[in-house]
Amino acid sequence: MNSQIEDSVLVSSYIQGDEKALEVLINRHNQRISSFIYSKVLDRDVTEDIFQDTFIKVIKTLKKGSYSEEGKFLPWVMRIAHNLVIDHFRRNKRMPMFEGTDDFNIFSVIGDDKLNAEKQLIKNQIDSDLKSLIEELPDDQKEVLLMRIYKDMSFKEISENTGVSINTALGRMRYALINLRKIIEKNNIVLTN
Repeated sequence: MNSQIEDSVLVSSYIQGDEKALEVLINRHNQRISSFIYSKVLDRDVTEDIFQDTFIKVIKTLKKGSYSEEGKFLPWVMRIAHNLVIDHFRRNKRMPMFEGTDDFNIFSVIGDDKLNAEKQLIKNQIDSDLKSLIEELPDDQKEVLLMRIYKDMSFKEISENTGVSINTALGRMRYALINLRKIIEKNNIVLTN
């Protein structure tokens, strides 16, 4: 019978105090979420930890009443899991362990595609985070920053395109960077890989 109940109905029931509804949701999506996490970290213990952290975040969000993605429960949970996987890699900056002799290192011979995939995943998340942060800047600062960083334009070209002096373009860039730092510090955002 449980398989007939929509996720959104179970979420509503849980928010109204029905603990069993959450259990049904976890059991329903356990395999898919665990498989997704495992495909990224390739470690059962880490997978279990991230899975639990994912549902701790889900529970906190639901209890706070902050959940608003009706009918999209699984994609929402998957996004939380994805972000926690990235946090895991950022925290650990991990390299695969290999006991080699002093005169031979296997990593000088082979590449580790899995690590490159991890780095790409982290880079994609950083790019996405950065674009969101840039959107918070005032329009004139955002315009100069996008031209300089993403379009690789010189300050002379920016000046000509925006109709302001080079010094004004430089000033806007400076303030854009200062404001980005403030936003990053205020929100405790980590933008490193």
